[in-house]
Amino acid sequence: MALKIQKLDKHFANGKHALCDINLTIGEGEMVALIGASGSGKSTLLRMVAGLLPADVAEGSLIEVNGQCVQRNGRIASDIRGIRSQVGFVFQQFNLVDRLPVLVNVLVGRLHCMPLWRGVLRWFNAEERALGLDALQRVGILECHAQRASTLSGGQQQRAAIARTLVQGAQLVLADEPIASLDPESSRNVMEILTRIQREDGRTVLVSLHQVDMAIRYCPRVIALNQGRVVYDGPSAELTPALLRDLYGMQADEFLSGSDLLNAASAPVEAPTLVWRQPVAQMA
Repeated sequence: MALKIQKLDKHFANGKHALCDINLTIGEGEMVALIGASGSGKSTLLRMVAGLLPADVAEGSLIEVNGQCVQRNGRIASDIRGIRSQVGFVFQQFNLVDRLPVLVNVLVGRLHCMPLWRGVLRWFNAEERALGLDALQRVGILECHAQRASTLSGGQQQRAAIARTLVQGAQLVLADEPIASLDPESSRNVMEILTRIQREDGRTVLVSLHQVDMAIRYCPRVIALNQGRVVYDGPSAELTPALLRDLYGMQADEFLSGSDLLNAASAPVEAPTLVWRQPVAQMA
């Protein structure tokens, strides 16, 4: 089991009940979309899975990743740093260091398994550099490896962030609205890369999306949140406009506006195949 969540609640200091009695299991190698309107609790849930945010203190609450406890009864595990090395997090705003080269940003994913002094000095050996270059090649931006991150487009930056999770070796990839700020073509490219990672590498991918048609196109399973509760967990092909309106009422118009959901729901499209090149041995 890649992810197990039991009896999870989260209140914030302002009194908002962000998550309410969340119980979920996700198997190894699944590609799952997490959908919901703004404020539904998607980002909060992903941050809790990554051990970045504690749940409410409550008997029986639990989050496990690959059988290891991330938090229990609202207390984050003492060995969380080691567990986080298995969880890759792709943020909406990329979280790259603008002034550093793209390759160095990608190799940050290796910091958890190298001596501190080498990380501070950004001293990466030939094997690590080859691993980073191969990851950049897989996401289609190898030619950008020496550029500063600030020179990349939004879509390219998100690809670099995904390459960082590849280098990290994360078996569970959490992507928080990874296409929210991208144009349609870049959005498709990013979703295709995430899908290929899941299919080719057997990694588990949980991606939060505001675009329901994208969820249907790329993710066989959808988990829908509404006001902090799971209101749907099932096949994406069954997530029709009528069901969305039942689940979300007037808020469903956010999902349906400008989308091709009707066609996508009736005839799901398999993600296009990307062509991977052979691994790169080493580049300067």
